[in-house]
Amino acid sequence: MTFTTPVRDMHFALKFMAGFDALAATGAYDDLSDGLVGAILEEMGKFCDNALAPLNRASDQNGAGLENGVVRTTPGFKEAYTQYVEGGWGGLAFPEEVGGQGLPSALAVALVDGLNGACMSFAIGTTLTTGAIKAIIHAGTPEQKAQFLPKMVSGEWTGAMNLTEPQAGSDLSGIRTKAEPVEDGRYKISGQKIFITYGDHDLADNVVHLVLARLPDAPEGTAGISMFLVPKVHVNADGSPGARNDVACVGLEEKMGLHGSPTCVMSFGDNGECYGTLLGAENKGLKNMFVMMNAARIDVGMQGVGVAEGAYQHALAYALERRQGRAPGVKSGDPVAIYEHPDVRRMLYSMKSLTEASRAICYANAVAYDLAKTAPTEEARKKARALEGLLTPISKAWSTDRANETTSIGVQIHGGMGYVEETGAAQYMRDARIAAIYEGTNGIQAMDLVGRKLQGDGGAAVRAFIQSVKEQGIIAKAAKREDIRLIGERLFAAAEALTLSTDWLLDHAKRDQESVLASAAPYLKQFGNVAGGYYLTRGSVAAAIAAREAGADTHWFEGKIAITRFFAENYLTEAVGLSDAVMAGANVVARLDPRVLGA
Repeated sequence: MTFTTPVRDMHFALKFMAGFDALAATGAYDDLSDGLVGAILEEMGKFCDNALAPLNRASDQNGAGLENGVVRTTPGFKEAYTQYVEGGWGGLAFPEEVGGQGLPSALAVALVDGLNGACMSFAIGTTLTTGAIKAIIHAGTPEQKAQFLPKMVSGEWTGAMNLTEPQAGSDLSGIRTKAEPVEDGRYKISGQKIFITYGDHDLADNVVHLVLARLPDAPEGTAGISMFLVPKVHVNADGSPGARNDVACVGLEEKMGLHGSPTCVMSFGDNGECYGTLLGAENKGLKNMFVMMNAARIDVGMQGVGVAEGAYQHALAYALERRQGRAPGVKSGDPVAIYEHPDVRRMLYSMKSLTEASRAICYANAVAYDLAKTAPTEEARKKARALEGLLTPISKAWSTDRANETTSIGVQIHGGMGYVEETGAAQYMRDARIAAIYEGTNGIQAMDLVGRKLQGDGGAAVRAFIQSVKEQGIIAKAAKREDIRLIGERLFAAAEALTLSTDWLLDHAKRDQESVLASAAPYLKQFGNVAGGYYLTRGSVAAAIAAREAGADTHWFEGKIAITRFFAENYLTEAVGLSDAVMAGANVVARLDPRVLGA
């Protein structure tokens, strides 16, 4: 089965769901015409379809390996990465002064969508470099920026995040990696990191590691963590490569999925000769880390979208090809394609609607990120920052949770053939599973939503978002078309339920934080359902208008409306019911004696 980047869906989601046109209105970009955006998406699609998609199955069957201290990637990855660099894809949204193209991050997020749909194992390495670049732009000295950014932005060098240690996963307060200052202003780094994605590989000449470590006099806990820039290969003053640093990959993890992505155990200073430079201020490493993490969280949400898209296309092709059973009410004749069975179509509609809703949320998140920097007034930038912060945990958690669900449905559509590896359906499910775990588990995202994002401003950003949802519901309810009107009714009811949950959480936040935290996961799920319905409805209203003007292409726009109607009847109604789960609080997770639970 051949993957095809859904360029038209992506363009539609940017323009009609995520509000991309608002970026052109800021005047911050020379040209953001539909023609330019369409051309970029078309070229990106060609690269993903032709260079990457053919490698996806191979990456699963012949993944990365460690040979005599050298990490080898899947055959074909190096050639594809060369095309990626030559196409300038890594620099799409970075400033021109560091070698980028100065385009909005929303287009780079669409690129992440396409890359992950084609081959998630390849795509993840590019997003790690993006996060490292953003951290250096944020905290680097002029010398560090000049030394590293041009080649990282071009893709000649890659970046890696080195946070996790065996005893310090989500809680980074236990980090033990050390940084000892030396007389020339550098630091001697020693320690080991695990789960380092693309910590080493054969795609580029250098890997720039961003490493969390402790200075000798650092305070305990997270307040004593600093960040260091540690290259695999030292860089001479003239920019040429120098000697190899004392950095090594000493092992690769055996994983259930993403076999083509090298997940490294990295050792720093085994020979006492690993050197790096401080990035940002001493003991402020977490601040720099969150610059990377916030960028990564949107990208991980897009990983969920991309892998779900791949699973959907795979399942749809199989459903149209596989013939079994007869059409409803027909007792004789040839078997029909399983697509003709209503339950199979229900599963396909579920996959498609969840994928489109996730895409819309992530794209809207990226547009808000761009507007927070480019909107013409401080008030508009502040509003965009609030929306960006609110949507980030939802983009990451809701989209990846739904990707796990979507890829599982894809296996189900294949039946027994989905459970064996022959069809390739299981790869999407195995690859998707990690996205809900890394870059902050989805439980942590839910806690962030009910903590910093909801309580941080007393609920102002959440209430503003809900008001926008209600207004869209009213618009849809006023439509002349019955299907649009029903979508609006479901959306408005879901927004009312989200209001009820929000009020309950804000009330309990004053006296019962345990109940707030216990309710975090169902609240994020409810919020994601409502947000997905909101953006799909915006697109459906636009589709209804376009359908009247589209002539022979009316069916495509009608499809957008049908998918939104399905989402409304299945997931907006689910959102209404989730208020009870939110308001159950901590009572449903009481601290029972572990022996009662079978310990």
